Amino acid sequence: MFDTMTLTKAGGALCGALLIFLLGNWVAESLYTSGGGHGGEDHATTGYVLAVEDDAPTEEEEVEAVPFADLLAAADAEKGAKSWSKCKACHKLEDGANGTGPHLYGIVGRAIAAIDGFKYSDALTGLGGDWTPEELNAWLENPKDYAPGNKMTFKGFKKETERADLIAYLQTIGS
Repeated sequence: MFDTMTLTKAGGALCGALLIFLLGNWVAESLYTSGGGHGGEDHATTGYVLAVEDDAPTEEEEVEAVPFADLLAAADAEKGAKSWSKCKACHKLEDGANGTGPHLYGIVGRAIAAIDGFKYSDALTGLGGDWTPEELNAWLENPKDYAPGNKMTFKGFKKETERADLIAYLQTIGS
């Protein structure tokens, strides 16, 4: 069946593969981890300190929040069109053209969960109200927190300016 040469080759291949695996792991470990360096940890000291004026607010100072209405007034609809690319996989802008999500034609000012023929989650149908810019801002920040149990899997837009830009863009659609 098998001759000794075949068994020797198979054994050599197995040993070679194991050697490559072990050496590769050792090389990767040494390349991608940082040790204490130069004699171990906690031996590095600062030779001198540069005095730098700090523009960051101290604990006593509060960071002034810009009202969302002001952000929306200064929003750039062209930037919002670029942010729309994150939405267009599931939503359409044409009136009546639903995708995975409902169409967003005329969304600003429209009643929440109001598209006939679209199967909304109970989390959205129970909300009531309209999609005002402020409501859209809260929704776009984190849809799961806004309406727990809704079907939308998008994590949200973290930057408030990006949300304002997107809402400014959506206001131009269907108005």
